[in-house]
Amino acid sequence: MSRAEVLPTAFDLSLRRSWFSRPAGNQAAARAEADQVSQADPEFKLPKLSSLAIILITNGLMQHLGGNATFSGIVIGIPTAISGLSLLPLMRFDQGRYRRPLHFACASSVLGHILYGLAYKANWLYLILLGRIVSGFSFTFFMYSKRYCSDPRIVGIRRRTTLAGWLVVGQAVGFSFGPFVGGLLYKIGFSNAIFNGYTSPAWLMAGVWAIFWVLTIFFFEDIPSVPPPAPVPGTTIEMTNVTDQSSSGTPADSSKSFTTIHVSNVENAADGPEPFKMSAAQWGVTVTMCWFAMTCFFILGAWEANIPVFTGSDSPLSPFHFSPFAAGNLIALGGVCTFPFLLANVFLARRFQDRYTLALGTFLGSAGLLVALAILRTGTVNYGSLFMSWFLVALGFNLSSTVTLSLLSKQLPGKWNARTSLIIQYSNYTGRVTGAIWGGAGVSVGMLNYIGMQITIVGIGAVLFLTLWRDLKAKTG
Repeated sequence: MSRAEVLPTAFDLSLRRSWFSRPAGNQAAARAEADQVSQADPEFKLPKLSSLAIILITNGLMQHLGGNATFSGIVIGIPTAISGLSLLPLMRFDQGRYRRPLHFACASSVLGHILYGLAYKANWLYLILLGRIVSGFSFTFFMYSKRYCSDPRIVGIRRRTTLAGWLVVGQAVGFSFGPFVGGLLYKIGFSNAIFNGYTSPAWLMAGVWAIFWVLTIFFFEDIPSVPPPAPVPGTTIEMTNVTDQSSSGTPADSSKSFTTIHVSNVENAADGPEPFKMSAAQWGVTVTMCWFAMTCFFILGAWEANIPVFTGSDSPLSPFHFSPFAAGNLIALGGVCTFPFLLANVFLARRFQDRYTLALGTFLGSAGLLVALAILRTGTVNYGSLFMSWFLVALGFNLSSTVTLSLLSKQLPGKWNARTSLIIQYSNYTGRVTGAIWGGAGVSVGMLNYIGMQITIVGIGAVLFLTLWRDLKAKTG
C-alpha cells in the first residue's frame, strides 16, 4: 500500500495551507482533495468537520468546578456516579450511533443547571444535589465523545491519538475558563434572589447549553444506520439447477438433474465472525490503560476539588485564605498555561508512539506531585510553589489522558470499540468520583496523606507500564 500524505494539521481542520490562499470558489475543490486523501488510505479517514466540532465542544462544556468543603467533593462526584449508573441503560437505545445520546446530554444539562440555579431562591441545599444528579445524565456523553473519536467507521487508526488530543484541549479549556468565569461571577455578585454570585454560573450555562442544543439539531450529522449483517465475503454460494435433456429434446428423468455450485474465494469460505478472545498481552495492555485512565482523572479531580478547599482553609500549611474567586483564578491559570503544550501535542502526536506520550505525561505529573510533597513537608507553600505543582500535575496527567483509549483501540480489533470506550470511561468515572471526594477531604485527612496516596497510585501504574513496555507499541497518529 502506498503511504498517504500526512496533512499538516489534525482533522479536516487538517487542510493544506493552500486552502487559505485559494479563492473561495476553489475551496470546495481543496476540501474534496483532502477527502480523497482520507478515502485513499482508511487509516487517515475523518468524520465531517461540523459534526466533529460539535462532539469536541460538547466534551469541553461538560467540565465543571467544585466548591469549598468535603460536600463540594460529593457534589462534583455525584454527576459522575449518576452517569456511570445510567450509561449501560442508555447504550441499549443508542442504536450504535450518537444523535440520541447527544440530545439526551443537552436536555439533561439544561434542566440540571436550571435546578441548580433555583436552589438559592428555594433556600433548599439539596436542590443543588438534585441539579447535579440531573446534570449527571449528560455526563454519559463523555463516553460517546471518546467512542466517536476512535470509531473505526469514521476515524482512521492514525487519527485517533490526534482527536483524543483535541478532546483534552477542550477539557483544558473547560476546566480553565469555567473556574475563571465562575469566580468572576461570584466576585460581581448580582443582588438578585435568582441571578446572583452563587447561581449565575448555572443560569449562564443553562443558556449556553440551550443555544448549543439548537445548533446540534442543524449541524450534527450522525453516522449512517448500521445495516443488517451482510454475508461473510467469500461464502456466497451460487446455485444453478441444470436439467439434463436427451438428444431428442425431451426431458430426461428428473432423478438425473444435478446442481452446479460456484464458491468464490474458497480460502475465506470457512471464515466466520472473529471470537472475542484476548491474548495475555492484550489483557495486560487493557489493565494498564484502565489503571492510567483512572489515575489521570483521580488526580485531576482531586486537585480541582482540593485547591478551593486547601487555599480557603485555616490549615497551618496554607498561607492563603483565598476566596472562591481567587481559588478559581489559580485553577484557571494552571489550565491556561497548559493549553499551548496540549495544543502542540495535537500536532506532534502523529510523530510519536502513544507509549512515549504516556511516559512523558506521567513523568511531568509525578514531578508536580513530588514538588507538592516537598513544599508541604518543608512548610514552604506559597503561590509560586503551589502554582508550579498544579501546572505540572495538570499538564502531565492531561497529556497522559490523551492516549489511554487511542492506544487501547490500536491494540484491539475495531469492532471492539464500544467495549474499549466503555471500560476506559468507567475507569475515568472511578477516578473522577473517588478523586473529587478525596480532594474535598484532603485537609481533613492531612495534606501529606492526600499527596502520598496519589504518588502511590502513580507508582503502581509505573510498574505496570514498565512491565508491558514492549506490548504497548502501537501505530502513531
